[in-house]
Amino acid sequence: MPEGSGSVSRALRTAPPDQLAETADAVLRQTLGAARAEVFVADYRASGLWPVLDPDVPDGGPLLAHTVAQRCFSSQEPVLDIVEDGRCRAYLPLSVWGERLGVLMVELPGDPDAATVEAARDAAGELAVAIRAADRETDRYRRARRRERLSMAAEMQWDLLPGRSVRLGDALLAGQLEPAYTVGGDHFDWSVDGDRLTLTVLNGTGSGLAASMLTAMTVNAMRNARRSGGSLVEQAELASDTIYYQHRGSRHVATLLLELDSRRGVMRAVDAGSPQLLRLRGGRVTPIALEQQLPLGMFAETRYDVQEFTLEPGDRLFVVSDGVYGAEPDEQEPYGVRAMARAMRSTRLQPATEAVGTVMRELHAYHADADLRDDAVVVCLDWRGSSRSGDVTGQ
Repeated sequence: MPEGSGSVSRALRTAPPDQLAETADAVLRQTLGAARAEVFVADYRASGLWPVLDPDVPDGGPLLAHTVAQRCFSSQEPVLDIVEDGRCRAYLPLSVWGERLGVLMVELPGDPDAATVEAARDAAGELAVAIRAADRETDRYRRARRRERLSMAAEMQWDLLPGRSVRLGDALLAGQLEPAYTVGGDHFDWSVDGDRLTLTVLNGTGSGLAASMLTAMTVNAMRNARRSGGSLVEQAELASDTIYYQHRGSRHVATLLLELDSRRGVMRAVDAGSPQLLRLRGGRVTPIALEQQLPLGMFAETRYDVQEFTLEPGDRLFVVSDGVYGAEPDEQEPYGVRAMARAMRSTRLQPATEAVGTVMRELHAYHADADLRDDAVVVCLDWRGSSRSGDVTGQ
């Protein structure tokens, strides 16, 4: 019987923050008799899984090209691969609170029993929590994630994100920013509190560093109101006033603020601009009509109203910026006229964490692989409406 995750947890807690991969390798060799253990993290586009121990592998060589590892990352379930000499490579998801960080590969001397696989999975869970915490103390894992240099604006945007996915009870949320290495003003933010999931999607005006700075001010103003117990309306109004008194109406931020009761499926919304909200239900994509109010920051003392609508079990919501639905590459019709709905329908059997990537890949294909002309953000929110747990759990 393999040792429990306690020894892994203790080793990771005492390890330097930049040495978690080496520590995991050493402790899994000792506790599970592994020949080796390797940590792979997803890049900013989630298009590949890259080694932490050897981050300088040549381009074109990510682990995600390996279909076994890809299956693990996509399904978030352990996958076993028997290789030469009867050895087994166990691929375990590195995920925490619904956020997919990467994959842990543990090479074992033979076909492992269920207890060994479960011990390896527990170790991967402990490692994911440790990497999430250590990310504030070291640049090592962020260096492994980036496949090219980030612009200054993109550095600020990615650092401002709370994560790229989260699960709360019946709700699973995921988002993606593009172009990943040069994104400027588009952004999303979220917070979980009890049975409440608060989500904001921003479509900042301008480009580059100026847009990123405007978005950062807006997000932090909304966080300030939210963390002080403010409602959606108070979050919108504080952010709007902050932007206005800084820029006197010359800059504004189109924002959609949402608050989901994850138990009842009741959504509250403040629509302050252009991000579009669409629902996928029963294979049909339809826009959710909300009263569109002024973007944040246009005028002093702007007041906002909240609206409500109810989700049905199995509903999927997409929120997209104008860089997605309004994209017009090579004088084609806008992506949002027909192609976007087709892409959204094609995600029916995928979790939200995969669905955002599918819509973004289709957007890139619509541009015939040319660079996106505008920032783009896609956020996907699933509400199952089946359980009654308000706990935040990993996927």
